[in-house]
Amino acid sequence: MSRSPSSPPPLPTSPTSAGTPSPCVRLCTLNEQDICVGCGRTLADITAWSRMSEPEKAECVARARDTLAQVRHPFSQALHQAPRR
Repeated sequence: MSRSPSSPPPLPTSPTSAGTPSPCVRLCTLNEQDICVGCGRTLADITAWSRMSEPEKAECVARARDTLAQVRHPFSQALHQAPRR
């Protein structure tokens, strides 16, 4: 397939463009447990992202969502589990 001299070159495709998007929100700050307070992923998950399969990425995103909820609201689970009087 040839292109005319005036047409722009094709855009490079990202390995994640057709798959699971990264949960990164560009607020990259790790807490004391090496969990990003921006996206909820662990440092290990962040560094392994490009090597993960699609099912692994989906699991990572689900874990990150749960982790982020705990990081942002660390006492919410304890409140829900506290006995009511």
